[in-house]
Amino acid sequence: MDKAGSGVVRLRGKDGLKTVDYYLVIPVLAMTIIGLYVLQRVLSKGYAAYPGNYYRQIAATVGGIVGALIISLLDEHLLKIVGRVLYAASVFLLLLVPIDGYSLAATWGADSWLNLPIIGNFQPSELAKIGLIMVAADIFESMHNKEYSFLKGFGIMAAVYAPPMLLILSQPDFGTAMVIAFTFVCMLFAWGVRYRYFLLAFSSFVVIVVPVVWFFYLKPYQKDRILSLVFQGSSPRSEYNLRQSQLAIMSGGLTGNHTGILTPVPVKESDFIFAAISEHMGFIGTTTVIVLAFFFLSRCLYVAAKSTSKSASYMLTGLTGYFAFHFIENMGMAVGLLPITGIPLPFISYGGTAMLINYLAFGVILNISMSRNT
Repeated sequence: MDKAGSGVVRLRGKDGLKTVDYYLVIPVLAMTIIGLYVLQRVLSKGYAAYPGNYYRQIAATVGGIVGALIISLLDEHLLKIVGRVLYAASVFLLLLVPIDGYSLAATWGADSWLNLPIIGNFQPSELAKIGLIMVAADIFESMHNKEYSFLKGFGIMAAVYAPPMLLILSQPDFGTAMVIAFTFVCMLFAWGVRYRYFLLAFSSFVVIVVPVVWFFYLKPYQKDRILSLVFQGSSPRSEYNLRQSQLAIMSGGLTGNHTGILTPVPVKESDFIFAAISEHMGFIGTTTVIVLAFFFLSRCLYVAAKSTSKSASYMLTGLTGYFAFHFIENMGMAVGLLPITGIPLPFISYGGTAMLINYLAFGVILNISMSRNT
């Protein structure tokens, strides 16, 4: 690691590249290649915006890789600054969402996007996920080191989480809110909360929060999705997407559907990309993606356990939870094991914002891993 004067922003030298963790890099790049291959097959069939939309996805991927490289080469102590910048930027952009005059609520059921110059559609809540994890990790470290008392630490935590969570729920985007809550719980376990406290909090959540969300927050179509998962056949209209996804997965066979007759699946390029992988690559393709995702998540947890910095360990735990939630929810809803939500498959689904943010998060993970090796 290059040495410089105090307060100077430093990058790792050439030797820093020798510490790259290829056990992290290879599965991510492999999933990205699979995603671009499947997206080309999907977008080229009946999408009027093709090939422009495909080129934009490639551009977002390249931009994400460059961003990940830059973040990975920063000194680890600069991650705290990066996290605060990302958090502040996400809150500012979330404040603009309801007042910018641009809305996709009629199409996606939520006003979650900004229409930015050059970039185009951008979803600030994706940025908020990463910013919150990085800022919360710093607070958890201060609590671990006794710099903050229990009450002061969680008071600051509540003040940090409240603005973005309230703005995201007002859109409304319940899927993103669930991801943020899940990553917080993951970091809470890593910090060392006792199981009985968690069980008490979970019981309170089930008794108090769930009924409130069900009766006052969820829309009728969202309730139908949950009920149709428990009582199959109760709402054929709500089950249409799932039924088509399952048909597409079954048609893939071992190596993919080679008949040329593809199953129409709504949002096949994003929410139901797992069905498209099966359709074009078969059981071999879906199994490969599952194995790559499992290996990537396992390696992340291994690095988190071996990290000497508490902040880095909490940060990596939260980011692993972030990716795990996306992988499990997207694959689970495609096969009918979990409710349908607008959760994309990391490094694979169509969406420039998601791809860019995923790679920025990966850059943080790579940075922590390289610091550990150094």
